[in-house]
Amino acid sequence: MVIDTHCHLADEAYDPDRPEVLSRAWAAGLVRIVAIGESPATAERALVLATAEPRISVAAGVHPHHAGEWSDDVRRWLEATLRRPEVVAAGEMGLDYHYDHAPRDTQRSAFEAQLALARTAGKAAVIHAREADDDVAAILRSHPDVPAVLHSFSSGPRLLRAGLDLRHYVSFSGMVTFKNWHLDQAILDTPLDRILVETDGPYLAPVPHRGRRNEPAFVVRVAERIAAVRGLPVGELMAATAANAARVFGFPSL
Repeated sequence: MVIDTHCHLADEAYDPDRPEVLSRAWAAGLVRIVAIGESPATAERALVLATAEPRISVAAGVHPHHAGEWSDDVRRWLEATLRRPEVVAAGEMGLDYHYDHAPRDTQRSAFEAQLALARTAGKAAVIHAREADDDVAAILRSHPDVPAVLHSFSSGPRLLRAGLDLRHYVSFSGMVTFKNWHLDQAILDTPLDRILVETDGPYLAPVPHRGRRNEPAFVVRVAERIAAVRGLPVGELMAATAANAARVFGFPSL
C-alpha cells in the first residue's frame, strides 16, 4: 500500500500508454496518485483523469516557471479550482532561482498569492524549491497555517529545519537512489510521520530505471531505499507514508 504523492500524470509523455501506466501502478500496490497540475492547462487535463479514475487526485497551481503568467484571471481560476473535490492541494508552487524563467519578484508574488488561496480553501501547498532555500523558508514562515509539502526534497538543512519546525511534510523522489545522492541525513532527520514518497514522473526515474521515463509504479523503489536508510521493513515505511499522505491531503482513511 503506497501513494505516489507527486506525478505529472497529465504530461504528454504518458499520452501513448497512460492506461497501461495506471494498470502497472495499481498492480504494484499503489492506492492513489496525486496528479500535478503545474499550470491551468495541465491542471485541467489532470482533472479529466481524476474524474474518470477515483484513485487519482489533483494538485492545481502555477509552477515558478509559469509565474510570469500569473494574473487576476489565473487567480480566479485557481480559487474556483481549489473548491473542486478532486483537488487536494495547491501547487506545484514555489521558487526556482536556477532557471529563473520568471523574474524572482514575480515568482515570490505568485507563490505568496497561491499560499493565501490554499489557506482560504483549506488545502495543502506543494512546494518547489531550487536554489532558493532561504526565500522559500522565509515565505513559508510568513504563512505558518498552510500545511505544506517540500516536494522532491534535495535542499539544504536550513530549509529542512524550517519545514520541520512548521510541521510540514518532506517528500522524497527517485533521487534518493542516485549515486550522487548525499542527503541520507535528511531522510533520517525527518520524523516518520512527516515523510512522503513520490516519483515526480515522468522525471527522475529511480535506479534501476534511471534514464527511462519515470512512472508511478516506480515509487516502490523510492520507498525501498528510504526504508533501507531508516532500517525499517519496507511495508512499515509504505504504510506510514500512505497515512501521512492521507493526513496532509485529506484522503479518506486507508
